[in-house]
Amino acid sequence: MKELLEIYLLFFKMGSVTFGGGYSMLPILRREIVEKRAWLTEEQVMDFFAVSQTLPGLIASNVSVFIGYQRRKTPGAIAAALGVVTPSIIIITLIASLMQDFQNNPVVRHAFKGIAICVCALILDAVISMWKRGVKDWVGVLITVTVFTLAVFTQVSPVWLVLVSALAGVTVKRAGEGKT
Repeated sequence: MKELLEIYLLFFKMGSVTFGGGYSMLPILRREIVEKRAWLTEEQVMDFFAVSQTLPGLIASNVSVFIGYQRRKTPGAIAAALGVVTPSIIIITLIASLMQDFQNNPVVRHAFKGIAICVCALILDAVISMWKRGVKDWVGVLITVTVFTLAVFTQVSPVWLVLVSALAGVTVKRAGEGKT
């Protein structure tokens, strides 16, 4: 029970300070899950992120479920999911009850502009970290450039990009094993 409470509180803390979606959560996950607690490796966290992008729902919720499940099976998944969404539920409920014209409040608009800048920096940190861990050779560079180009300049679904990239990675790995 103590570990379930720890999982809940950890994800509650992350849900409280994570603005901008799952990608801005990555530096916090790396510090808390990989470095501080050593619950998972950075590669496992990146794998959970990749799979979470292909699933319906919020990336942060999906990743929290994977990590909670890895830690304590179904009770851990539930504790992590509840932890990550509870702050949003509380904040949305407070905002809805206190301010009818919340989005037009100049202070709120300026605060969100500042938060957006911070989120960009956190996402850039996640991109650099993923690049360092995931792109190890010219094939990785080719897949990255291709996926980036398709994501930016076409309407190809990210689900297809992730699935085709996974297939390309498996194919290249198997072809490389056949040569040795």
